[in-house]
Amino acid sequence: MQHAVLDRMDRVTDDVLSLVLRGAETPLAPWEPGAHIDLALPNWLTRQYSLCGDPAVQEHYRIAVRYDPLSRGGSEYVHLFLEQGRTLDISLPRNNFPLLPASHYLFIAGGIGITPILPMMRTATEAGAATTLLYVGRSPETMPFTETLRSTYGDRVRTVATRVDGRPDFRTLATELDPHALVYCCGPTSMMDQVESVFPADRVHIERFRPTARPTAPNTPFEVRCARTGDTVQVPEDMSMLDALKYAGHPLPSGCREGVCGSCELTVLTGTPDHRDDIGAPPARIYPCVSRSLSHHLVVDL
Repeated sequence: MQHAVLDRMDRVTDDVLSLVLRGAETPLAPWEPGAHIDLALPNWLTRQYSLCGDPAVQEHYRIAVRYDPLSRGGSEYVHLFLEQGRTLDISLPRNNFPLLPASHYLFIAGGIGITPILPMMRTATEAGAATTLLYVGRSPETMPFTETLRSTYGDRVRTVATRVDGRPDFRTLATELDPHALVYCCGPTSMMDQVESVFPADRVHIERFRPTARPTAPNTPFEVRCARTGDTVQVPEDMSMLDALKYAGHPLPSGCREGVCGSCELTVLTGTPDHRDDIGAPPARIYPCVSRSLSHHLVVDL
């Protein structure tokens, strides 16, 4: 956990605020494109936001928050009640969406999904890669950072305002994709689903803000042994592994509780996890907020 001061708040669009956070006591931890932080708000909510500033600038972090009237209270608090100068707790940066080396990139962003793409575009361009950004939104007025992107990258950036231009033709884009290009996409679920359906699976990288609906096996009880303490915790069928560990005296960090942020990650030593996350956990990792066990016993590094 890090302590940060809300140094500046800037309105980027009518419903998007840019927040600049600086270290309250010590310098902030370094980060790489694709990283996000947990922001602990004074109303007891914790929310995840992509870092959208310059990774080379370690004096501060920048995030952007879109106001969602149907939110669970996070964006509402930021927009209506959070004040400049407030000291806030933030997590160390985590990166479930890393920018892999490539000679060509196609970045696709929808709405506030532009936030993790901004530092990717900067880093890839500075490294000399061929970069193209397709930025989609309802109208130019709702698309944050548009003017900065255009002035910085010129014709590398193509904006599509769907109310005027209609939806982009991803299938045609896929046929035109450079054979060496990687595709990075963040935005509404419907857009990311379409991108995944038309681009080569081994070249597409997606970051989701909401979990994907998927069929799962019925929940069954299992037990978790904590290797470091020797405790064995029973996980009933109607309780998450995260909550079972918490009630047994092993509280873990937990942000989204939906399998998309990675804050509750555990290392699996023995047993077969039932992965239900949207991060793509390797076999030796598990996110206990949503994932369970296919074996009756699971041993974790806890």
